[in-house]
Amino acid sequence: MSVLVVGLSHRTAPVPVLERVTVAEPDLPKVLGQLLAAPSVSEAMVLSTCNRVEVYAVVESFHGGMSEVVDVLAQHAQVDPQSLYEHFYVHYAAAAVEHLFSVAAGLDSMVVGESQILGQLRGAYAAADEAGTVGKTVHELTQNALRVGKRVHAETGIDHAGASVVSEALGDAEAALGTLVGKRALLVGAGAMGGLAAAHLRRAGIGEVVIANRTQANGVRLATSLKAEGVPATAVDLAHLAGELDLADIVFACTGSVDTVVRADMIGKRSRPLVVCDLGLPKDVDPAAAELPNVRVVDLETLQRRLSDAPAGQDARLAAQLVADEVRAYLATQRSAEVTPTVTALRKRAAEVVDAELLRLDSRLPELDAATRGELAKTVRRVVDKLLHTPTVRVKELASSPGGTGYAEALRELFGLDPQTPGAVSQTKKSSVDGETR
Repeated sequence: MSVLVVGLSHRTAPVPVLERVTVAEPDLPKVLGQLLAAPSVSEAMVLSTCNRVEVYAVVESFHGGMSEVVDVLAQHAQVDPQSLYEHFYVHYAAAAVEHLFSVAAGLDSMVVGESQILGQLRGAYAAADEAGTVGKTVHELTQNALRVGKRVHAETGIDHAGASVVSEALGDAEAALGTLVGKRALLVGAGAMGGLAAAHLRRAGIGEVVIANRTQANGVRLATSLKAEGVPATAVDLAHLAGELDLADIVFACTGSVDTVVRADMIGKRSRPLVVCDLGLPKDVDPAAAELPNVRVVDLETLQRRLSDAPAGQDARLAAQLVADEVRAYLATQRSAEVTPTVTALRKRAAEVVDAELLRLDSRLPELDAATRGELAKTVRRVVDKLLHTPTVRVKELASSPGGTGYAEALRELFGLDPQTPGAVSQTKKSSVDGETR
């Protein structure tokens, strides 16, 4: 069993394709269930954000697993699987580990260094865990990726290598409005992206914020948080969206809805400028809104064109080196873990031989007193332990290096350890990312 990543992102697919494939939160349980039902897949997690859709799956075979994952995504998007292949990227085994660690570090984001991906990765893991599609491999891999992501942000200046997508959109808004100080903002959606937008608006000196959200309790929670920071804020139901659009100077739409939320007819004619930042995937804002007088729409497609080729800078290079070091350490640990059951089996075999010989000794020399028999037993066991110590330590060290899994096979062959015996070997089909028996 090995880890397979099948995904598409702002680097490989245009926004309309991403919109078709994106997996909204309500659809996650269904898609995860379909993935786990595939014959080659034993674990699965889906990471679906505004600029990427990725499936992390533990699969029995590369080609079978890839075909099954693509079929599930195509069925979800209601498109022919062949139409998606040109947009997909695929990573397998060690490359899959490197990719996830890079994603968690913000190195693969539209804006290098953005840290929102950590929260999105936690959410993807939580959804998969709740759906029952997380096993030992995905659990260990994801937890390590989250740790690496936090370490990168703590030990490098990658956060300064680029702003978040929200701050980029905010820059466009400030350019159009002149300033955000004293302006009125409308947040359509109170999720992670909405919270991030609220934080940026507060720092920009926004005068007032209104949150329109389908679940009003979440909107109230965000409004309360803003008021605690000194920003006047209120929460309203989505039913009041049209009226709030008329009063707003800047709109951030980020609901995660599969349908258009902000229609062009809700905005109508404007006598003063309105900047609408559509960060939803699929789009939250009717494209026709961009044709309205005094209305400027900034969407992910615009940001994608601007930011996809932005230089990473020195901090990103330092972060990439840290990620590479962490990947090597993770893989070494996993390879070393693969040999542990073999070492355990060898020591068990040795103990069985010692016990058998001591029984033979008892039958041959029944007159031995208990004290002498005990000392003989301790001596024999010490000799065996000392003989096994160096080879078992060395085989773990050698197994942790690239290509070192063959040492465990040699050990099993030399000592006649049966790989079919439970505990004799970690697995017959080895993975470069985990040592779990399947």
